[in-house]
Amino acid sequence: MDRRTFLRKPATAIAASGPALATGFSANSDPPETVSPFANKALPTTLARVTSTLTPYTGPWGYAQAAHLLRRSTFGPTRAEITTAAGQSLTQVLNRLLTVPAAPAPPVNGFSRDTTVPVGQSWLTTANGPEDYLRRNSLRSWWLNLLLQSTTLVEKMTLLWSSHFVTEIEEVEDARISYDYIALLRRQALGNVKQLAKDITVAPAMLRYLNGNQNRVGAPNENFGRELLELFTVGKGPLIGPGNYTYYTEDDVQAAAKVMTGWRDSNATPDVGSNFTAARHDTTTKQFSSAFGNATIANQGDQEYGALINLIFDQDETATALVRRLYRWFVYYVIDATTERNIIQPLATQLRQNGYNIAPVLRTLLSSEHFFDTLNIGCFIKSPLDFVVGVVRQLEVSFPAATNVVARYGLWQYLTDVATGQQQRLGDPPNVAGWAAYWQTPQYNEIWINAVTLPLRNQFTDNLVRQNGITRNIDGTNHVLKIDVVALVQGFPATTASDCNLLIAEFVKLLLPTPLTANQLAYLNDALLPGLPDFEWTDEWQDFRSTPNDATKRAAVETKLRALLRQIMGMAEFHLS
Repeated sequence: MDRRTFLRKPATAIAASGPALATGFSANSDPPETVSPFANKALPTTLARVTSTLTPYTGPWGYAQAAHLLRRSTFGPTRAEITTAAGQSLTQVLNRLLTVPAAPAPPVNGFSRDTTVPVGQSWLTTANGPEDYLRRNSLRSWWLNLLLQSTTLVEKMTLLWSSHFVTEIEEVEDARISYDYIALLRRQALGNVKQLAKDITVAPAMLRYLNGNQNRVGAPNENFGRELLELFTVGKGPLIGPGNYTYYTEDDVQAAAKVMTGWRDSNATPDVGSNFTAARHDTTTKQFSSAFGNATIANQGDQEYGALINLIFDQDETATALVRRLYRWFVYYVIDATTERNIIQPLATQLRQNGYNIAPVLRTLLSSEHFFDTLNIGCFIKSPLDFVVGVVRQLEVSFPAATNVVARYGLWQYLTDVATGQQQRLGDPPNVAGWAAYWQTPQYNEIWINAVTLPLRNQFTDNLVRQNGITRNIDGTNHVLKIDVVALVQGFPATTASDCNLLIAEFVKLLLPTPLTANQLAYLNDALLPGLPDFEWTDEWQDFRSTPNDATKRAAVETKLRALLRQIMGMAEFHLS
């Protein structure tokens, strides 16, 4: 099927396991599910939207504001992280979030079934073979752990770029090449998106995924050239006439394809990469349309692709399209005329003036009164990865020691499988357009909640908070993922832990993005103390604290806390960010 036809289908016809793409690659095998009948039929127009601007935020700064910033820029901030941020200035917090950490150690073999590499050693310099499916699991597991360790904007931005400059781990079919791609996204996550576009253009994963390795003189393959223009950079714009999409034309797609002839991926051991063969390159002068000022690109051999990216990034609309992507990732999916004027266009100007460096734009957006506007708090539905990783991080679920590589990789793989069941497979967006929640109008992130995914979300949190948690048998040994509710509360101030209403309020402000009503708080009080007066909690908690090794007293408070936490995680607000 033609990919562009697929993307024009009504949202109600889009299934999670979409049809094969024009590239020849098929979507991943998430459970099929149509968009909820309760999702948007049109973009919201009756709800009030913000009129605030990019003026630096000077309002109250405390726990609530720090929590909002960290929820959007990392994955599930812990109570300690929020408290620390609240005690600093907004500038200090942003300085840390925009600091690029050292590159992480590469993935290792975490699965005993891969006998070609010892457990705990890297497979990056060994030849690809039948065991690559295990290495792809290793790659995803390693990446999932980076999300768990996220304390800066790097991981959120790496994930964004993986849904923008899309490849699919399963379709590339070489974990070493996909690792190279992920490492590239991370290196430029907060860097220069123009340079990232250049690097991606000749990255072996992209050459393989969008058939650039088949592109040669006399037989140009247009897949990459089309997606580069339509999805990765300038975008279509309104259709003017046959083959004319305002910001580019079919002639531009053909010219871009000719520019890219001659490049192929290499999976040679030990180094993967890409190479240019001059004999496969089209040496004619490439003519672009009036959308690009009738520019031409003369033969420059292996440097020609850089000239193509320069030409595309000289177009104002490229910066605008990229800023809209950032906005829908960090703020909200509705971009009305006021937002376009007050937010998108000024940020696009800043992006161009900064030579397409991303960090200054993010600083402006995330420190603005617009970002902290009340209407922009708690308006997102969490993605499956935000949901799964966030639960584990915020409620401080522990993992085996670093020396137990097989157990750690097995549990990280389990979490990637949980997110996959909820229709977001790490490293495998369903098609070249990325996850539909970030582009499919008018539903956008409402797509994440449907008759398949909501029960799976609730099942995951219910199981995590059970007394026995979630047990996974890995190589004959059981390992448990579990929320230690008592340990969590022991980390609260003593006066908070012993007062049922303060305790509930502490959990609410940690786990929910917006305040609850009096009725909702009363409901949670009843979940903690069904039919009992408030002082019962104070008495039971103080009894336990006085004799913490008494199993009966511990069980009494633990049972109540599990019931409370289960109800909070079952609330609609828990799915919001």
